[in-house]
Amino acid sequence: MPYLGEYTEIFKMGSNSNSNTEINCNVTNMKFQYTLYATTYIIIFIPGLLANSAALWVLCRFIGKKNKAIIFMINLSVADLAHVLSLPLRIYYYVNHHWPFQRALCLLCFYLKYLNMYASICFLTCISLQRCFFLLKPFRARNWKRRYDVGISAAIWIIVGTACLPFPILRSTNLGNSTDSCFADLGYKQMNAVVLVTMITMAELAGFVVPVIIIAFCTWKTIISLREPLMAFQRVGEKQKALRMVFMCAAVFFICFTPYHINFIFYTMVKETIINSCSIVRSTLYFHPFSLCLASLCCLFDPILYYFMASEFRDQLSRHGSSVTRSRLMSRESGSSMNS
Repeated sequence: MPYLGEYTEIFKMGSNSNSNTEINCNVTNMKFQYTLYATTYIIIFIPGLLANSAALWVLCRFIGKKNKAIIFMINLSVADLAHVLSLPLRIYYYVNHHWPFQRALCLLCFYLKYLNMYASICFLTCISLQRCFFLLKPFRARNWKRRYDVGISAAIWIIVGTACLPFPILRSTNLGNSTDSCFADLGYKQMNAVVLVTMITMAELAGFVVPVIIIAFCTWKTIISLREPLMAFQRVGEKQKALRMVFMCAAVFFICFTPYHINFIFYTMVKETIINSCSIVRSTLYFHPFSLCLASLCCLFDPILYYFMASEFRDQLSRHGSSVTRSRLMSRESGSSMNS
């Protein structure tokens, strides 16, 4: 999952997060990351807030029942919107380097980030898997009930929400940390190395390896299906829409999450002082904040997925926009006629 580097940092003790390797390689000054994070979050906030708010409103009000992925899209939009709503506090901290609010609010924002990112990956995977499965099994698609998607979504929120609880709990136990710091500057709690490696491995597998295998498989099966004869209740347009949806999910996933998880392998080894080569240490640590910023861009890419991949979303948004335009024109015409 995104931000797993901070997961490693949770279990390290002491206010000084720099290892001897980092000090020896002269990479202790990472102040540029504050500007990078603040700039990225400022760019994301307004477009992300408007796009996800509009997407959630349209998805809940206008999408027809024939779109099987609607429930997962709504939950994905909720996850992105919750992450976007926490950005003003992050911007404030990275601009001022000071946290004047309650520690509980810091830990809540810290928790919501992981909750939203884990949930986003899960719902992207569900969208991809469902569209591929219904394309290959059209009879199953006709009999699929909306309540199944609701149940799956509820299970995802419960599992992901429970799995993310250790983040604020372990951070809140560090009483020696200054109360005016938050996010990346929070203190770390030490944990047994075996337990640490086990938890990180499980998080990496569940948060990246398994979803990327599922999405890659769905993309491959969808491409293969285009070469096969049409089955009952199928149309060429349906196959093409399914392929666009799966491709878009794959694009969002690979652009936003793959760079971080590739870097995370080296990042973990650097933090555990397994890698001592200064060239690798520098490149890994300097690329780390950039990969985190890429992960946050999913809040901007997901609404594009809704618009271009779901025909109902596009049609209803255009129809509503046209009705609003017509009502405004009619009100202007009535006003001008009264004044004449």
